[in-house]
Amino acid sequence: MQLTFNNLNQIWSYVFTETLKRLGLNCAVICPGSRSTPLTVAFVQQIPVIEVIPILDERSAAFFALGQAKATGKPVVLVCTSGTAGANFYPAVIEARESRVPLLILTTDRPAELRNCHSGQTIDQVKLYGNYPNWQTELATPSLDMGMLSYLRQTVIHAWECCQFPNSGAVHLNIPFRDPLAPIPDGTDFTLDVEDFFGGIVSTPLPITNYQLPITNYQKGIIIAGVAQGQNPDQYCRAIANLCQTLQWPVLAEGLSPVRNYANLNPYLISTYDLILRNQQLAKELTPEIVIQIGEMPTSKELRNWLIITNPQRWLIDKCDQNLDPIHGKTTHLRISITELENLKFKNLEENKYLQKWCKVEKQVRTNIDDYFTNLNELIESKVPWLISQILPPETPIFIANSMPVRDVEFFWKPNNLRIKPYFNRGANGIDGTLSTALGIAHHQQSSVMLTGDLSLLHDTNGFLISNKFSGHLTIILINNNGGGIFEMLPISQFNPPFEEFFATPQNIDFSQLCATYNVEYHLISAWEELQNYLKQLPKTGIRVLEVRTNRKRDVIWRKENLVKFANYDF
Repeated sequence: MQLTFNNLNQIWSYVFTETLKRLGLNCAVICPGSRSTPLTVAFVQQIPVIEVIPILDERSAAFFALGQAKATGKPVVLVCTSGTAGANFYPAVIEARESRVPLLILTTDRPAELRNCHSGQTIDQVKLYGNYPNWQTELATPSLDMGMLSYLRQTVIHAWECCQFPNSGAVHLNIPFRDPLAPIPDGTDFTLDVEDFFGGIVSTPLPITNYQLPITNYQKGIIIAGVAQGQNPDQYCRAIANLCQTLQWPVLAEGLSPVRNYANLNPYLISTYDLILRNQQLAKELTPEIVIQIGEMPTSKELRNWLIITNPQRWLIDKCDQNLDPIHGKTTHLRISITELENLKFKNLEENKYLQKWCKVEKQVRTNIDDYFTNLNELIESKVPWLISQILPPETPIFIANSMPVRDVEFFWKPNNLRIKPYFNRGANGIDGTLSTALGIAHHQQSSVMLTGDLSLLHDTNGFLISNKFSGHLTIILINNNGGGIFEMLPISQFNPPFEEFFATPQNIDFSQLCATYNVEYHLISAWEELQNYLKQLPKTGIRVLEVRTNRKRDVIWRKENLVKFANYDF
């Protein structure tokens, strides 16, 4: 097949988008603007093979794309015009790097002759995102030459690969265009043999290197199942279950790990370790000789401090080439996925007293938690994750916001067999783009849930503007304590002023009115039974907010009084 073009920018943008289509791109998010016109037109011409979604706010667009990339595991393209538009992508670029999520950022730009001369809507966009992209470059200005078109094709292929290997993350291409930007004749008359030009492009899996786990017969060993980005949850959990049952070691499973939602696979699952390790005697008795850490370190500060103090030998299993050891222990990093260990054979060990101790303590602390929350009628923050971990429909995707929600999940998310799919932005741990990320995850997926505090939601209310393009359903469980509850846990909370005004920052927002502004369904939860009824069966379409109002000061007192108590028993 041969195509003839009468516009230089048109053929340049066609080569760009056709290459991405053949590589396997499924989704492009486009922000409106003039300089990006050639790319916008070219992407629209690739519909329906590529889903093209227009989103007004660049920051929301970037986090929406981040959510889509998290949910699909494939790169998503982001396009914007010149000037400050691309600067609004920055928080999501940082999160993409830290969370290892594949994004291809395309910032369009004015050509060199229109820079540094106050031509309008022009800033320095080269290396706009510092060191955060996996790779970044500025493309040549479009040129009608087969050699340059081949350069463009191969550069796009390289950018696609750099999004995903050796680690997923963002790649930034800055793309200058001269006028005319619209697809009008400009004197160009060029014919391209499409199959000949694109025939060598194939979407192939990235290379995998195999390793073997060097492990000996330690009796006091533990497995830490950290956060798992982009894993097949069933395969991931089965691989961990196989390893732990072969070694007869307990598995300390992060609240954000899918392991807690596949509890039937793992008889040695430990979910209350943060509370257990607050008991100094138990922490001493349970000191390990060796640790296998799978993925990144869990959220728990208690666990990190315990590993710093005990300083065991650690094997860290994760394919990336980044340093995943923030505590700088005696760590050997095996650049391999846990699923590649599934078929390896180890010497079976007998269940030992160390394993039995962990399981006994877990059972008692879990009983203490369950008994307490079962009989608690008061609306407090900490009961929310405990409750929803038991009542969400099977396989529900849930996005968990940062600050206190993620910590309460770590403390209290109860093991279950519901195969719930947790998502999160724990790369940079910010509250940027919380709502937009959750919408990106829920788009075209199973009806989904977001667990968030009030400040995180307010920080991204522009995400509601995506609703007219959103396909699916998102239920937002909003814990409204009118401020930043996480700061109540810090020493600065004892100094007021300036604490309340400058740290807690209460906003005094009526969320029913906010939801009405965006035409979002809203319900105020006044009892736990109401929350249960709303979550047992999720709607298929739309967005709704379930607001649980809590007392920030009361919640921090409750945590200080009870987190230690749950493990203060005679074991």
